[in-house]
Amino acid sequence: MDKLIMAGQIILALAILVTLHELGHFAAARMFGIKVEKFYLFFDAWGKKLFSFKYKDTEYGIGWLPLGGYVKIAGMIDESMDTDQLKSEPQPWEFRSKPAWQRLIVMIGGVTVNLILGIIISICILWGYGEKKLPLEKVKYGIYPYVVGKEMKFQEGDVITGINGKKVEFFQDLKKPSVILGDGIYFDVIRNQENIKVSLPSNISDRISDKKEPLFDYLIPCVFDSIIVGMPAEKAGLKKGDQVIAINDTAIKSYNTFAEKVPLYAGKACNFKVLRGNDTIDFKINVNKEGKVGTHPADPYEKDIIKLKYSLGKSIPLGTSLAFETLADQLTGMKKLVSGKIDPRKSLQGPIGIAALFGPEWIWFRFWTLTGLLSLILAFMNLLPIPALDGGHVVFLIIEMIIRRPLSDKFMQVMQVIGMVILLSLMVFAFGNDFYRIFTK
Repeated sequence: MDKLIMAGQIILALAILVTLHELGHFAAARMFGIKVEKFYLFFDAWGKKLFSFKYKDTEYGIGWLPLGGYVKIAGMIDESMDTDQLKSEPQPWEFRSKPAWQRLIVMIGGVTVNLILGIIISICILWGYGEKKLPLEKVKYGIYPYVVGKEMKFQEGDVITGINGKKVEFFQDLKKPSVILGDGIYFDVIRNQENIKVSLPSNISDRISDKKEPLFDYLIPCVFDSIIVGMPAEKAGLKKGDQVIAINDTAIKSYNTFAEKVPLYAGKACNFKVLRGNDTIDFKINVNKEGKVGTHPADPYEKDIIKLKYSLGKSIPLGTSLAFETLADQLTGMKKLVSGKIDPRKSLQGPIGIAALFGPEWIWFRFWTLTGLLSLILAFMNLLPIPALDGGHVVFLIIEMIIRRPLSDKFMQVMQVIGMVILLSLMVFAFGNDFYRIFTK
């Protein structure tokens, strides 16, 4: 059931994004009187389709392969590689008969719609849900580093005050993509009343992708807010307000450590040293086979979290800024990928990897957040100067406008084939990454 929910979310997200992307091309083409022969959501590979109908001059349909979609524009060399139409003289309704500037608008129609959609979703999320932020100065217990954070020499209880000598207002800002993807990034840390710097290597995003966990989170004391009835902790006699200070003589300084250590004792009996008021009490608890004892921590920052609500007027500039910040992060990531600072085996994901991001529960906030992000990524990726992508066509049209003559049909056909080979290779690579992660988990 969980896999079906994840699959359903990614298919719905792709259906929305692909339909609107192709609608951008379609609307621009029709605006200039260009005939559109086909409008398909998903690919009707090898001529197989789930559904189709014809309205006026256009065939509308849904293909069986959910990896994208397309519009077949008359007189244009595209992924269909239909060159028969090029043997006759250009007709007034064909793409090739129109001025270069009109063809350019048609080609950027899809990415324009995806950009606008990404901005609109960002605005609506801020307007509808607002934001929850924790002021960094309130994080009095410091941080808890995970595996990669420990490799970077962070220590449990480190108090972060800023980045690169600049004050940071909110804890969430410490984990922004712009920080993880940046170069020369260091955190200003107070440790044992000393000011130190903890630097990040340029490939830190690779390590985070490997472990699928953040660098750190804020540290939570191991004090229980509630004990689940019927679970081992309740049966052993633990109560709300108890604080675990050791498990089998291993010191427990935080609930973060507690949550990490307890699963290691799945199916075993453990000695818990617990502080209750001024008394220290020993408990013997049988950790269940799932590695759980049934406790929930008290969140020391619940009262410190600021819930920000925005009017539509404030959401528009904030959401727009957030969308362009996402695009800037994509550009930074692409530069690092091309320069070899990021390993593509760890950064590229296919549909399976993306579907996992939606999670096993259908949560609309997460769905729309990821759909908005994917819309911006789709806009960015489609503008890359790769033949067969919109960006490749844009480059060729700009060249045509500069040299004031169209590029030959033969050249465009060869470039289209090269582009398709590149895209298919990337698709195979991305799927391979997904399967590799599944089978080596």
